[in-house]
Amino acid sequence: MREVLKISAGDSVAVALTALNAGACVDVEGQPVTLKTDVPAGHKFALKPIGQAEPVIKYGFPIGQAKCEIAEGEHVHVHNLKTLLSSELTYEHHPDVAELQPKEPETFMGYPRRDGRVGVRNELWILPTVGCVNDVARALERRAQHLVGGGVENVYAFPHPYGCSQMTEDQENTRQILADLATHPNVGGVLVLGLGCENSSIDHIREHMGDYDESRVRFLVCQQVEDEIGAAMELLEELAAQMRDEHRLPCPASKLVIGLKCGGSDGFSGITANPAIGGFSDLLIAQGGSTILTEVPEMFGAETILMDRCQTTELFEKTVALINDFKRYFEEHHQTIYENPSPGNKAGGISTLEDKALGCTQKSGFAPVKDVLNYGQKVEKAGLNLLSAPGNDLVAATALAASGAQIVLFSTGRGTPFASPVPTVKIASNEKLASHKSNWIDFNAGRLLSGTELPQLAQDLMDYVLRVASGEQVCSERNGYHDLAIFKTGVTL
Repeated sequence: MREVLKISAGDSVAVALTALNAGACVDVEGQPVTLKTDVPAGHKFALKPIGQAEPVIKYGFPIGQAKCEIAEGEHVHVHNLKTLLSSELTYEHHPDVAELQPKEPETFMGYPRRDGRVGVRNELWILPTVGCVNDVARALERRAQHLVGGGVENVYAFPHPYGCSQMTEDQENTRQILADLATHPNVGGVLVLGLGCENSSIDHIREHMGDYDESRVRFLVCQQVEDEIGAAMELLEELAAQMRDEHRLPCPASKLVIGLKCGGSDGFSGITANPAIGGFSDLLIAQGGSTILTEVPEMFGAETILMDRCQTTELFEKTVALINDFKRYFEEHHQTIYENPSPGNKAGGISTLEDKALGCTQKSGFAPVKDVLNYGQKVEKAGLNLLSAPGNDLVAATALAASGAQIVLFSTGRGTPFASPVPTVKIASNEKLASHKSNWIDFNAGRLLSGTELPQLAQDLMDYVLRVASGEQVCSERNGYHDLAIFKTGVTL
């Protein structure tokens, strides 16, 4: 295994692939560098002297500027590196767009739906409209487990704390996300469970659902029946009976919509797991499929790369608005825009938000941007989509599912057990994590540092996603985990 990696030709730092000690002499593409300090695995060290206030280059782009003079071979991190980022910016469009070479779509075994979409699961969901009926939903999930079997692959409830005492945008977000999930292609049947006096009533959710398959949805207002458990179970049994004989059919990969997300990133995420996801994204898009990139605050510092991949001025302007609107959201709440990376990110070797963002955007591959989506908006155009949502793992992953992702790919350098409403594939950035948390991790991208080439790793990930789309369970499903989190931006009454 190599000891160090210089990512781009013009970089002024390299990454330690294993822990290195002060005094060690390492070879960086033919350049001998003697380390002045210890450098932990995943962290950076200087390849040349860097002057105070001079930009530090990684991935071929600035990741901040030196706080002080940095000697060749010295550890480069938060103690001597700071962000160059500021508030809202004015951007110029410099299109650099190259369409991918089309490929014949591979196939998976899925559940075709009436609206032309395809489910990768056939599940029975219980969606509360308001937190007041969360315990009823949980009780129904427990009681309805006997319905699993045949075409009914799982019965899940998705409690959440919202649906009432919310105002304007927050209330609208709750209604839209619940409506999106009620019409998700992974749902074979759904019970929308209301209380009866909430702001996000069943009538409001139904209005947001648009043209839906009425045969797959049932509604119940708990205040209107004497025994809500008994009444709900009758509806769930009715839906399950309808789903029982449904089975998987061959479907083209062009029907797949895959969400792209990272969390608990480390210094390896941007050089293993995220590039592997980017390679997968390009493979799927070449076959006519779609991917969604989100967590807007973690695009700050790399946003111009995405802007230059916008084919039209209109798309460019929508991407500028995506970025600056999120910065404005921070400012309106009197928060620091660049309060990032997290402590775990820093421990893993990520020093600034630019460092994190340039690694994060590797998940998007090289495909052109085809659309920019508002929070809660469903994918309409095949290809790479950008989605407005925060960086929070649960909120962003739920947003990806609500926009139509049947599966979420989640890269991580530190590991996490969480799930989302759809199968959530955990992709380790390093071999140690993959072996240490095999009960969480589904795919080991750390192999990229031990001899596997990126095109092969991307194809391996594609093969795995097709198996998951055909019914193979991921770790979080086997563990029985499923989560839902809705974005809250304002006042609670």
